[in-house]
Amino acid sequence: MAKKKKINVVYSTNPDFAYSTNSGDEQETLPAAQQNIKVWIDKKQRGGKVVSLVQGFVGSNDDLKSLASDLKSLCGVGGSAKDGEILIQGDHRDKIVEFLQKKGYGAKKAGG
Repeated sequence: MAKKKKINVVYSTNPDFAYSTNSGDEQETLPAAQQNIKVWIDKKQRGGKVVSLVQGFVGSNDDLKSLASDLKSLCGVGGSAKDGEILIQGDHRDKIVEFLQKKGYGAKKAGG
């Protein structure tokens, strides 16, 4: 049974009410040359563990997860992708920036 994506509407007395879902809100992925990606390390609220944080990607969740998968394979570690951010376990800033620049992304290492 397929789930419908309904948002907090139980009943409406409005005869002109047209229910809409959040489908179609997917952001279009910008070409790599137009992306402005920043990479830095972070260890706040992570139990002292260091992660490489990749922010600034503009695009769909599928493309974000695909890029995260490529970066996790490159570094040989785990990570996650959500809310427009990619988390890669460990300090791999140099490797990530080099990879993104070879792919044509506008990427730079930020402080951390």
